[in-house]
Amino acid sequence: MTTDPPPDSPPPASRVAVAMSGGVDSSVTAALLVQQGYEVIGLTMRLWDGEEATAQQSSRSCCTTNDAEDARRVAQTLGIPFYVIDLRAAFAEQVVSPFIRAYAQGSTPNPCMICNQTIKFEQLLAVTHSLGAEFLATGHYADLRFPPGHPPQLFRGRDPNKDQSYFLASTSLTSLTHLRFPLGGLTKDETRALGRQWGLHLAGKRESQDVCFVPGGDYGGFFRRHGLEDRPGMIRDRDGNLLGRHHGIHGYTIGQRRGLGIAAPRPMYVIAVDPDHNELIVGPEEALLAENARLTHINWLVPPVFPGQTLTCLAQIRYSSPPIAASLTVTDLSSQGEIHFHVPQRAVTPGQACVFYDGDQVLGSGWIAASKNS
Repeated sequence: MTTDPPPDSPPPASRVAVAMSGGVDSSVTAALLVQQGYEVIGLTMRLWDGEEATAQQSSRSCCTTNDAEDARRVAQTLGIPFYVIDLRAAFAEQVVSPFIRAYAQGSTPNPCMICNQTIKFEQLLAVTHSLGAEFLATGHYADLRFPPGHPPQLFRGRDPNKDQSYFLASTSLTSLTHLRFPLGGLTKDETRALGRQWGLHLAGKRESQDVCFVPGGDYGGFFRRHGLEDRPGMIRDRDGNLLGRHHGIHGYTIGQRRGLGIAAPRPMYVIAVDPDHNELIVGPEEALLAENARLTHINWLVPPVFPGQTLTCLAQIRYSSPPIAASLTVTDLSSQGEIHFHVPQRAVTPGQACVFYDGDQVLGSGWIAASKNS
C-alpha cells in the first residue's frame, strides 16, 4: 500500500478540490491529499431532495442529507474548507428527466454514469476551476495515467472487486485531464484501514447501493410521483401469441422473469420492449442471447476508430459483467458502431453502456441502442 503522490501530480501546496460524498472512499481521498501537502477544498453536491428526502435518510443511497453532514464532519477533522454546491436544477434536467424518459421508452438507463459525465465532471469541475483548484479528485477506484506529451489514459483500478473504470468510460478526455483518482492503487480494505488510522469517523460506513433519487429501489412509486402513469399493454411471445398483460413497459427490463404474471410450459423472460406498440415480447432464456449490438454516442479515450474500420477489443456490457472478446466496427463519424461479441451475451440491454478495453486500458464506450443475432 502506498500513499505517495503520483509523479505527474502538481507540487505540494497546489490547491485541489475533492468531491466528498460522505463515504469512506472520498473521505480517505481528501485525507491522502492533505497528507501529501496539498491545499484541499472539500465539495459536496446537493443533487436531490423533495418528496424522497425523508426516505433517503434510511436508504442505502448516496448524496443524502446525512451524507453531507458526514462529509462536513470529515472536513472539520481534516481542517479543510468545505462547501455544499447546489446542483439540483442541473441534476433534475440532465439526469432525472432523461432517466424517466428512457424508462418510458423501454430502455434501462445508467444514471450514475450519466451523472459522472455531466454533473460531476462538467458542473462540479467548473466549480473546481472557479475556486482556482488545479484538479478535482474523487474516490473512484480507477488508474488515471498521464504519459508525457500525450492525453491521459484510463485503466482499471488495482482492486478487481472495486474497479470503477466502467463508470468513468463516458467521461471526455478534456475532463479527464483535470481529474485525479488517488485510490486507484489501493484496495477497499486498505482504504478502510487508512480511514481508521486517520481517525475518520466513517471508516466502517457501509456502501451505497440504491440510485440516489430512488430510495429503497421503489421505481414504481418514484415513477408515479413523477407523472409516469401505468399504461397497460399486451405481453406476446416471439410468434405474436398473446400471453398476458403488463402494467406499463417502464416497469420491465430485458432479462426480467419475475412479475410477468403469465402461464407458460417453460420459464419466459422479457427479450424485447416495444414502446411503439406498448408491448413486451417474451421468450425462453436462450432467446436472451445476442451476438451483436448497435452503439451510439461513442466516446473515445484513445485515437478514434474511423468509419469502416474495425477494432478488436474486450467489451463489458454492464458493470457486473465480465469483459469478453469482441469486434467493434464504426459506422458513422466515429460516434456510432456495431459491436460483435465473439461469444453471445445474455440480456444485452438498450440504455446501458458498452465499455471497450485493451487489457486493463479503457479505449472508450458507447450506449447500447439495440441488440440482435446474426
